[in-house]
Amino acid sequence: MRIAIDIRNIGKKRTGDEVVFFNLVKNLSVIDRENDYLLLTDRNPEKDLDLRESLASLRLAPNFTVVSLCESGAGKISWNAWILPGYLRRNPVDILQVQYITPLFVSRKIKIVTIIHDVSFKVFPKLIKKTDLFFLSTLIPLSLRRADKTIGVSRFTAQEIIDHYGVAPEKVDWIHNAVADSFRESHTKEELEVVRRKYSLPQNFILYIGTLQPRKNLPALIEAYVRIPTEKRGYCKLVLAGGRAHNFDQRIDEFIKSYSLQEYVILPGFIDEADKPLLMKLAHVFCSPSLYEGFGIPVLEAMTLGVPVIASNIPPHIEITEGAALLFDTDKPEDFADKLTQIVTQEPLRLNLSQKGLEQAAKFSWLETTEKMLGIYQELCNRSN
Repeated sequence: MRIAIDIRNIGKKRTGDEVVFFNLVKNLSVIDRENDYLLLTDRNPEKDLDLRESLASLRLAPNFTVVSLCESGAGKISWNAWILPGYLRRNPVDILQVQYITPLFVSRKIKIVTIIHDVSFKVFPKLIKKTDLFFLSTLIPLSLRRADKTIGVSRFTAQEIIDHYGVAPEKVDWIHNAVADSFRESHTKEELEVVRRKYSLPQNFILYIGTLQPRKNLPALIEAYVRIPTEKRGYCKLVLAGGRAHNFDQRIDEFIKSYSLQEYVILPGFIDEADKPLLMKLAHVFCSPSLYEGFGIPVLEAMTLGVPVIASNIPPHIEITEGAALLFDTDKPEDFADKLTQIVTQEPLRLNLSQKGLEQAAKFSWLETTEKMLGIYQELCNRSN
């Protein structure tokens, strides 16, 4: 097979979706030395340091070729309407792997696989920027009709795609995300302290890491944190790690100010990928209060490191954790506050969740996920032949 993969997000510090494509490509390079792969990007790795470093860390096999289609970067519309279709007309492939939006005007002989990380824009449209919502509402239905296979990152997300868009079940499948190898490595106390100093972290803290969008429900976390007994709040601060660039929830700043928590809540900004495992390992507790997820990679990352997890009781968290995390009811603020207090203050509970998390996280593997994806490629290619 000749397989093209859109890797534009690799090296762009895009959190979840970058992690998925990075590990998919990395593991395909390990398990598949027979098929030819074209990795399509909108940047020149000779000029883009972040891309060059990311590609170097992939350790690509000889059957993988990086193709830079334009050096200055391209907008989503021009990439999908002209740049990518034009390249594929000149250089046809058997399989094209993208995420969300499929390109326009591509031959039906090319089988397209698209990964959908979540459909939060369909479920919570009021929490999405209007420009993003217009783009997604217009192009996602077209993309799902064109895709030969749509992949959700959990059973829940696969079912959401079927339910919200009426896609035939046989055109939908799912893979589970996993964690990077770096989350299974051991680190010295000195390495951990370097990261603590780098981000000015306290000795004990509740950690959230991810985007700071409205659907992440961080104001609710701040309110639950306020209800922790004062002496414990001083002992265990709150760290909200993530960049402000995309759809930042302004209520985060407002709640910190209104509750006079400037001394207790720390926002270190975007965390370098290499520092994430160490940052998580330093945490007293990891919290994911999100209203909606497709999967929730940070929850799995925290469990892999043995960090006790408290999370909202949404279906993906239930699917991933299987009883290995403390789940709270998103409709009951008092339940969130009570359980956050429990996990911060009760050491036996924390130790129990830590052990359960380690056992549950061991069930997830990027290698197994990649093997399933390669099987999907092969099935589509065999069907066309």
